[in-house]
Amino acid sequence: MSISVLGGGAFGTALAISLAQKGPVTLWARDAGDMQTARENKKRLPDFLFPDSLIATGDVALAMDSETLLLAVPMQQLRSFVTAHASKLSGKALVACCKGIELGTGAGPVEILSDEVPNAQAALLTGPSFAADIARGLPTALTLAAVNNDTAEALQKQLTTPALRLYRTTDTIGAELGGAMKNVIAIACGTAMGAGMGESARAALMTRGYAEMKRLATYRGADPDTLAGLSGFGDLTLTCTSEGSRNYRLGLSLGRGEEFDAGTTVEGAATARAVSKVAQDANLEMPITLAVAALIDKKVDVKTAVQSLLTRPLKEE
Repeated sequence: MSISVLGGGAFGTALAISLAQKGPVTLWARDAGDMQTARENKKRLPDFLFPDSLIATGDVALAMDSETLLLAVPMQQLRSFVTAHASKLSGKALVACCKGIELGTGAGPVEILSDEVPNAQAALLTGPSFAADIARGLPTALTLAAVNNDTAEALQKQLTTPALRLYRTTDTIGAELGGAMKNVIAIACGTAMGAGMGESARAALMTRGYAEMKRLATYRGADPDTLAGLSGFGDLTLTCTSEGSRNYRLGLSLGRGEEFDAGTTVEGAATARAVSKVAQDANLEMPITLAVAALIDKKVDVKTAVQSLLTRPLKEE
């Protein structure tokens, strides 16, 4: 089956480069002309040349002729993008390659795809991965989630490459929440490190943040064990420990009291806001998530946020 990647950011470009090792791939991007001429994405993923089998195009209709479409667009833009092109996406295998929770609705990527294109085969690709590692051909393992196991199995075979190994699951909600929530906890960990609180504090935030992730997954009807896999624990480990993560870097800036590039997409910021509303409405205990949302909205400073966590009532683990 033919493959297109819609979205010319670093991650979408890296996936296109990796998949093109197996056969023809079309990459749609607004500045595709420059990419096709240079044979690389100089703006977002420089120094990685395109294989001959990778074609970049600015014609979205042409890209959507493929049977399998990987949607590598920002989470908060996913619904509008899909809605605008719903007729062309009908009946396709649609694989969301973004992580987060939609503001306003609390929906995840698979839920959005199912809502807007109900007769499509909706799936999600998520897990611990940096674009440069994938483009370089370094070993990477991800989760492929789809409601239908036959769909998951077919996509798993199609999208696995020599360096990109996919594990499948039908727990789409668990996979969505793992990929979304790890970004929130990464902001918290970055803040702790930026403020000089040390490695022990980061370990505590990762552990207690993981508990919040499982709490939310259980509330949303997911299998909490899904969070122990690549889409949860695996992605949490990578994102909370590396400056390659934009969410972690945002946290570092918050902890240091520095300005952060407003043009950089940081999915964890919107997810923290969306999930904090869910937590408050459902009376879920998610203090780290609430603290991150308050920090991002500048309702508290770092010292106050830390104090609120340290002075919570003592409890069993």
